[in-house]
Amino acid sequence: MSTNSPVVTLALALQPTDHLQGPEHARVTLVEYDDFECPTCKVAAPTIKMLLDQFPNQIRFAYRHFPLEDAHPHALLAAEASESAAAQGSFWPMHDLLFRNQAHLKDKDLSRYALEVGLDMARYTAEMDDHIYLQRVREHIDSGRRSHIRATPTFFVNGVVQDISFGMMALEERIRGVLRREI
Repeated sequence: MSTNSPVVTLALALQPTDHLQGPEHARVTLVEYDDFECPTCKVAAPTIKMLLDQFPNQIRFAYRHFPLEDAHPHALLAAEASESAAAQGSFWPMHDLLFRNQAHLKDKDLSRYALEVGLDMARYTAEMDDHIYLQRVREHIDSGRRSHIRATPTFFVNGVVQDISFGMMALEERIRGVLRREI
């Protein structure tokens, strides 16, 4: 970002509906808006795990949905499936499974993944049939739009957008810089 560009900030603070990893009082809050069908998001996912390992107890990570439905026709349904898994305490296993199988996110595939992570299939099927979690996903999308997001993945470090257009190393450098300044 140039120095003349307005700073893009996170429009919505952490919410109970966010999927969180890391301690509540971490010095860095990292929020990601993501799309399960986005190839760049799949590449970014291991970086998040690495950052959480590299900076234990210093990062609070929040995952939010931002399925780009025009480009990724299965992303919205995958987001709903991950929310159904979350309701049964299995968001992160489903998250990882969806990225590992990114090329296969149709209804039947999602049901197979739900079974694989051990979900109650009657509950999963009823929730998916009734789109119980569609509103939650839409709320994530809305908060992303209010934060001026247009692409995935988009990251915010302590409420300020982090440009990763030249690679994920920029995210790690920013986190290192924040941690150095806040000692």
